[in-house]
Amino acid sequence: MTREKPKTFHVKSFGCQMNVYDGERMAEMLAAEGMTAAEEGAEADFVVLNTCHIREKAAEKVYSDIGRLRREDGTRPMIAVAGCVAQAEGAEIPRRARDVDIVVGPQAYHRLPGLIEKAQQGEMALDTDMPAQSKFGALPDRTAQKRPTAFLTVQEGCDKFCTYCVVPYTRGAEISRPWQAIMDEAKALIDGGVREITLLGQNVNAWSVEDCKGHSQGLDGLIRALDRLPGLERIRYTTSHPNDMTDGLIAAHGEVEKLMPYLHLPVQAGSDRILKAMNRSHSAASYLTVLDKVRRVRPDIALSGDFIVGFPAETEEDFEATLQIVRDVRYAHAFSFKYSPRPGTPAATMEEQVPAAIMDERLQRLQTLLNQHQLEFNQATVGRTTTLLLERPGRLPGQLVGKSPWLQSVHVQGEGAAIGDMIEVDIVSAGPNSLHGELKKRKAA
Repeated sequence: MTREKPKTFHVKSFGCQMNVYDGERMAEMLAAEGMTAAEEGAEADFVVLNTCHIREKAAEKVYSDIGRLRREDGTRPMIAVAGCVAQAEGAEIPRRARDVDIVVGPQAYHRLPGLIEKAQQGEMALDTDMPAQSKFGALPDRTAQKRPTAFLTVQEGCDKFCTYCVVPYTRGAEISRPWQAIMDEAKALIDGGVREITLLGQNVNAWSVEDCKGHSQGLDGLIRALDRLPGLERIRYTTSHPNDMTDGLIAAHGEVEKLMPYLHLPVQAGSDRILKAMNRSHSAASYLTVLDKVRRVRPDIALSGDFIVGFPAETEEDFEATLQIVRDVRYAHAFSFKYSPRPGTPAATMEEQVPAAIMDERLQRLQTLLNQHQLEFNQATVGRTTTLLLERPGRLPGQLVGKSPWLQSVHVQGEGAAIGDMIEVDIVSAGPNSLHGELKKRKAA
């Protein structure tokens, strides 16, 4: 049965910042095909579930979302499952959920228009290829952004093969986008109103290409080039691997004013024995050495990390080593999770899986310590004058919310200011998750 081409669409993205970026690019591509984004709360003709496979039971949550898309009258939109769950599950998705029309992996979503045409003919459209040619060249030019911040993917895939991680299997091998493509996209974002760009990659600091003059460049070279673009006020990057923190990138933290004093550098565990089992290729000591170098060039840097609790065979001694590295670093922010096995990864079949009750208790202890340090970091900013980039309205009348250089959310009564403005504020109070500031003076846009 032939179906009409969808007129409206909705893209729902889950998980990491790279999925947010991919969701935005799919939306821009669908708009370029003549479709219109559905209004908030309105039913769409075409729904893309842009999935993440990192969290536990990710696939099951996708099937629940698919079921909720069926309407009261028994009809449904055209449904596409995209992202890492699509890559991992493939043809299993339409076998389990007959309402799904399209399954497309994260390296093939530039083919979405053709897959829609196939679905219109009543065929199941499946594409989980990882083509050698980058998808980015097939995507439309960036459009004006509704907010002053934007993500820009510069690197995809991973060659590290951590034993707990599915990314090498769902995103493929490490690839770096070409120099000129990144610079062109950055300029388009700035022309469209963006004042802060966050460079994205599974291992973003592994990015390495030749520039337009044939010179080899690492991430620090790209940051220095972006620093020279007029209109761009702030640069960030995530997520990094400790083994790819080059001396040049560390130096950039002390030399590039637009590079914000925030570094997300996952360690995952404090025990060298567990790190080896995870295939992390760094030790606790080498990780701390990197952080010491960064702090020497940028003493006020806010450090962020990731932690996995209860990795197979983790002992209380191993866990205490994780608590100790947290005490040594004193993170401004961190993400922490209980280990959960991912099918197809080496860790999923390791012996001595840690009981759930032990993982729960260890995670609670870890998060208590991390939350204590985060609150202390926030409280240490009280009394400072700092610059905010205003990003969105707050909950109270006249209130605006912006990000500090250290990526803290700051609430301020922004009389005379608007989203996208850079303003100076005095930080007057701090909680565990946000700060409050008072407007000092306005910095013209």
